Amino acid sequence: MQHRKGTDHLTRAGLNLIQQALSIYDADLRLAVCNRPFQTMFELPERLVTEGAHFEDTIRYLAEHGEYGEIADIEGFIRTRVEQARAFEPHYMERRRANGRTISVEGCPLPEGGWVTVYTDITAIKRQEKLLRARSEELSDQVLGYAEEVGQTNRALEATIAQLEEAKAELTEMEARIRLTTEMTPAHIARVDRDGVYTYTNRRLSSLLPGRQNDIVGLSFEQALGDDTAVRLRPYLARALRGEACVLEFTESESGRRIRTAFTPDKVMQGEPISGVYLLSTDLTEEAQARAALAQTHKRELAAQLTSGLAHDFANLLTIILGLQGRLERLPLPDGAQKLTGATRAAARRGGDLLNKIARISGPRETSETPTVLADFLSALDPLARAPLPPEIALRIENHVPHPALMLDVGLLQDSLLNLVLNARDAIGDKTSGKIAIRLSAVQETWLDIAVSDTGPGFSQAARDHALDPFFTSKGDAGSGLGLTMVYDAVKLAGGHVRLDNAARGGAVVTLRLPLRPTEAEARPRLVLLVEDTPDIRATIRADLTDLGHQVLEAASAEEALALADIPGIDWVLSDIRLGPIDGVALLSQIAAKQPMLRLALMTSLPSRDPLRCAGADRWPVLAKPIGPQALHALLMQEPTT
Repeated sequence: MQHRKGTDHLTRAGLNLIQQALSIYDADLRLAVCNRPFQTMFELPERLVTEGAHFEDTIRYLAEHGEYGEIADIEGFIRTRVEQARAFEPHYMERRRANGRTISVEGCPLPEGGWVTVYTDITAIKRQEKLLRARSEELSDQVLGYAEEVGQTNRALEATIAQLEEAKAELTEMEARIRLTTEMTPAHIARVDRDGVYTYTNRRLSSLLPGRQNDIVGLSFEQALGDDTAVRLRPYLARALRGEACVLEFTESESGRRIRTAFTPDKVMQGEPISGVYLLSTDLTEEAQARAALAQTHKRELAAQLTSGLAHDFANLLTIILGLQGRLERLPLPDGAQKLTGATRAAARRGGDLLNKIARISGPRETSETPTVLADFLSALDPLARAPLPPEIALRIENHVPHPALMLDVGLLQDSLLNLVLNARDAIGDKTSGKIAIRLSAVQETWLDIAVSDTGPGFSQAARDHALDPFFTSKGDAGSGLGLTMVYDAVKLAGGHVRLDNAARGGAVVTLRLPLRPTEAEARPRLVLLVEDTPDIRATIRADLTDLGHQVLEAASAEEALALADIPGIDWVLSDIRLGPIDGVALLSQIAAKQPMLRLALMTSLPSRDPLRCAGADRWPVLAKPIGPQALHALLMQEPTT
């Protein structure tokens, strides 16, 4: 504060040394700064040169004291000057004061509002000009007049040039700020003219559409985006050129990304034709994936609500039917009746299996994505997929994904692929030779495509239209019509979608398109303190951890774990919740108080709403038993926070 007061004092002292009078008024027409020559030139009282003095009061004082000569309507004169000040424009003028002296007045508006005015006493200059006119016999009055006009014009021109230079500097700085801001925006901002030729870009197109160039000024839609995308954008450009702002959301064919582009007409002046259109394009791929997953979750919840009551009553009826069939079979029945009761019992059991499948579709389930090494996943899938195939059908698995590991729900994906392999087997037939192929590929670093193809007859038109509908089947009584529906449900739950096609050379192709989320292939080895009071469970989890490459310390009780937790180098403590006198939550609380840098986690078979489990979940990760290697791998890959 003292430094600021000192600076203000020095500034004011410097302004007082200037021979010219200076005043600065703000946007509210109140005095902000003036120097001493301003007061002395116009003989102003102290109250009118004090910060905050109103411009209207100053004009009134000058008018009443004859500064502007005789004025018939002083109040009207004051109103006019105040209105001119509110609409202030840069100017230069010279006027003769009532005391006979001549001053030049140069005014310039400020960017924040208000203006600065400089008053210069040019009486001596005018006197010299008059003397020159009177004494010169060689120069004509016209030449002298021209000289005077030129001098005045030059002074006004110099003032205007100074204002233009200041405005140019401000515009240059503003343009640099705007360009920096647009280039940092995570979207593509551009402008095109009436022919669809780019006249501006913030150089972010390649971040939105990989493989496109950023320097697209002078290029057309077709040259910058490709023919397919340009065809989609052209109708919306035409609408914007007619003055209609519009939005297009589409999936770009090459990258598979979901893009939203807003078209805003460039209206320069009212009544004039639109000269171009501004484009704002954003990547909605992750948002679209999340929307699809959320919509599928809502569908599952609705299906669960609709089917839960019916399934319960249906299950009771099946139980009664099976019970009555059992009683009938124990009675002496005529010949042929045993076949009928057996068929009835088989039909009832098939109805029970159907209920289980419906429960798996409509029951609550969340995706559980974990870091998955693709080579390991496919190695485990290969024998499972080959097991139900007859020798006449060959299976080929191809992996063309450049990333060694991805975030995947292994159980969900494995069930889906096995379901598709079984469908392909049934399509080929168990008495005919054929081929089934599973091919994995990455699409523009956005999607993971898994295509399952076969050499069967392919999809009929009805199958392509309805194969994903529940209970639709082309297998007659042999199918439930829920296989592909379960696959579709699982993929949608993960934020992807399913496509059904027929191959060019015959056979069906089912493509699962899932979000591509690369991750680390391996976690670095950890030292884990495993706390579990059941020896068999402890041995199983220890084996899974060591198979993953980690080292394990074992504790059979909370007391033993507290003693081992002080060993240097421990990265994680994984404890069961139920341990006896000291539960896992209390154990981790004590360890956290002593070793705040340790990563802590719990495991349990308690239900999700159990109070003890909820208390632990509020503070640490909780793994539900039984625990598989993938869940352990995902937990231990988390890096400690600093």
